[in-house]
Amino acid sequence: MQNLKVLRYKSSYKNEWNTFTVNSNQQTFLFQRDFMDYHSDRFHDYSLMIYKQDELVALLPANKVNDRVYSHLGLTYGGLIYNDSLKSKEAIDVLKTIMCYLNQNGIASLTLKELPYVYLNHPVNNPLAYLCFKVKAQLERMDMHSVLDLKFKAYSRSRKNGYKRGMKHNLVVEETNDFSLFWNQILMPNLDLKHDVKPVHTLAEIQLLKSRFPKQIRQFNVYHNDVVVAGTTIFETKNVAHSQYISGNADKNILGSLDFLHHHLLECVFDKKTYFNFGISNENQGQNINEGLQYWKEGFGARSITQGFYKIDTVNYKLLEDVFI
Repeated sequence: MQNLKVLRYKSSYKNEWNTFTVNSNQQTFLFQRDFMDYHSDRFHDYSLMIYKQDELVALLPANKVNDRVYSHLGLTYGGLIYNDSLKSKEAIDVLKTIMCYLNQNGIASLTLKELPYVYLNHPVNNPLAYLCFKVKAQLERMDMHSVLDLKFKAYSRSRKNGYKRGMKHNLVVEETNDFSLFWNQILMPNLDLKHDVKPVHTLAEIQLLKSRFPKQIRQFNVYHNDVVVAGTTIFETKNVAHSQYISGNADKNILGSLDFLHHHLLECVFDKKTYFNFGISNENQGQNINEGLQYWKEGFGARSITQGFYKIDTVNYKLLEDVFI
């Protein structure tokens, strides 16, 4: 541990941070600073950079609330970011160094949010669960992502019938750079009516992020007689296409619009990807699952993978001192 040092992220480190994330163990663009910083006014950034001598070896994308540090609450994913060559002892030293640093700086706890294995370049190099076990982490939340391995697509009768209804109604799927139709006419009214909430991203924010990540953020709309009736916003990475938002109007079941849309995406747009992530169906901080939504996703052959949220008392860094015998 004496060979490691921790620095708080600041804007002058942006290029170094971004370069490391591109060449790290993961493939999502959400850890790029141009994504993380779009809502910097809403979060007290407490991201950390860990060095061995002068070499950057790990990152912790994070923010601070009072005396707690979290895997960044503005991001879907989290955890430690490191290069693929990092070995188990080094991973242990990295977490021990981070916890010790936080403890010495008045931080009582660290909550780590898992990065689902489908976003890892090499899933076999992921010691987080063991590290959490050793430091007596408390599992605060568990979400389930509905993920389809695209080698094993399996459409249920309901999904096939939905696609046929879309064909019968002459639906059309188009990709667009303009998010306003979907946001204003479909997504925001639906979220307001059904859940009394707003999208995580405002229209202005998603348009800004699209300008920064034009190849990774994509919008697909479904039209019936030239009127938008459904759509999805996709966050695309090397191996995964993730539906960040999915929504259809009141006629979605009659028209089969969402079935038609996703059949098109799975067969024609993202058929060369390894995985398609439909996202979570959890509600109430992971305690419940929207049964109808889960049933719809699994109708394409998607199955569940988990994402844990672990609270670690920083004083427990001492528990990592006797791992190896």
